[in-house]
Amino acid sequence: MNAPARRRRGLQPPAPPLRLTPQVASDPLTDEDVLWHIAEHAPELRMWLIANTAATPELLEYVSQVGGPGVARGFEVLFASLEG
Repeated sequence: MNAPARRRRGLQPPAPPLRLTPQVASDPLTDEDVLWHIAEHAPELRMWLIANTAATPELLEYVSQVGGPGVARGFEVLFASLEG
């Protein structure tokens, strides 16, 4: 589901005190709404979403389009791991 569709559904991340960290972004047990929130509002954590095995293709596509620190390198590592 893309970001605009999520907004229409009114999905929101959990209320604080959830602290957004690389561990939260890369944890496959993190709720999808939280992952989307990170993708949309925490560019410094987007590279960690790429390492999350539960990240959907739509989420990864969004991250690839908006970019952020370390995103290009994160995708390089992901694609290299799929080749070998």
